[in-house]
Amino acid sequence: MTDRSPRDCCYSQRVPFSALGLVSPLCRAVTELGYLEPTPVQQQLVPAVLAGGDVWASARTGSGKTAAYLLPLLQQLTLRNSSNHHRALRALVLVPTRELATQIGEQATRYAKFLSPRPVHRVLVGGGSLDVQRLALRGGADLIVATPGRLLDFVDRAELSLATVDHFVLDEADRILSLGFADELARVLERLPTRRQNVMLSATFGPKVQALAERWLVDARGIDVDGGAMPDTTAIVQRAIEVDARARTRLLRALIRGEQWDRVLVFVATRQAADELARDLDKADIAALALHGDQGPTTRKSALESFVAGDIRVLVATDLAARGIDVTGLAAVVNYDLPRSTTDYVHRVGRTGRAGERGVAVTFVTADNAAHFGVIEKHHRMTLVRERLAGFAPTDVARPVLDAHGGKKGARPSKKDKLRAAAARTSASSKKASDR
Repeated sequence: MTDRSPRDCCYSQRVPFSALGLVSPLCRAVTELGYLEPTPVQQQLVPAVLAGGDVWASARTGSGKTAAYLLPLLQQLTLRNSSNHHRALRALVLVPTRELATQIGEQATRYAKFLSPRPVHRVLVGGGSLDVQRLALRGGADLIVATPGRLLDFVDRAELSLATVDHFVLDEADRILSLGFADELARVLERLPTRRQNVMLSATFGPKVQALAERWLVDARGIDVDGGAMPDTTAIVQRAIEVDARARTRLLRALIRGEQWDRVLVFVATRQAADELARDLDKADIAALALHGDQGPTTRKSALESFVAGDIRVLVATDLAARGIDVTGLAAVVNYDLPRSTTDYVHRVGRTGRAGERGVAVTFVTADNAAHFGVIEKHHRMTLVRERLAGFAPTDVARPVLDAHGGKKGARPSKKDKLRAAAARTSASSKKASDR
């Protein structure tokens, strides 16, 4: 892996897709999809993937990374198939979630529309029927997009071989590692041929991702287009509104109606919260659906399709379920609950303001999450003005953080606290003695 500074790698000349080395059928497809010109990461990543060497790329959410590697992969597969009609697996794209895998599969269909011969791709994801996916693989595939667990289901059953893979793409590497797929990823890498092209993409390149890249990328070209940075503030207006936790739903209803947002993606912390908030909005005549991991794939797909089509106004989602959502013209994102990590804040906000369109990201700041939001601001070197809206001025104060004995964390224990702790230790010692 080689290092390149953002200044060395990033440029913004306006060039057509044809200047990147893409064949005319692919250029025709992206033009039909409304892609006016390549994004900065596409300008650099497309030629790099076509060149055949290892590449790593870091760019913020919504920068066009998927097209940047998928277009050149489809071109390489088409050229190979023109001289060899034996259909063997040549390209593998590994992603963290089934939503993202499904989205990439759909994009592959759109991009390959005018290619001849047209590469065959399959999507293998957990939650779907093994038998259905097994049947789809019978005719072979040039490209597979998969989540780690489901891919290994087929490999371990000897129903799929990775021995012929020429191109391996690891998309959202940071997310794959943060979700605990490191062991599965290692098993996949062990089964791939030694000679292959590797492409690694990640919104952020922390120590774990960096170490992974050092281990399996060879003489890689680095492309860094503001990787892990906040989305362009000229396209996204970020707002922080102070409100009591119990008044958030009422404030959300008021904002949706007052701002006249046509579609809103609302992030919550738990699956239960997603269901409850969607029901509350529906009762208030604001069409809403929940999207979370407890739902079956059919339910989740239906909810997302309804949102994309505009049949519902609000999609209430957890972070994991929302990964890979790419909705054109999404007016607003609302952080009803704060994300656990500063990186997830970037992913949330980046759902809006895409492809040069305007968007707004609203965060509800309560007494109990204000300190955490301050950490997010500090990490991203930003400071948002705290708004207070009429009728929603907060009155709550932050609850004290308690230590293991129920006292205020950091406070000097009282005499009563010390006596309680001593009594607890005596009781525990007596219990251990009796257990022996």
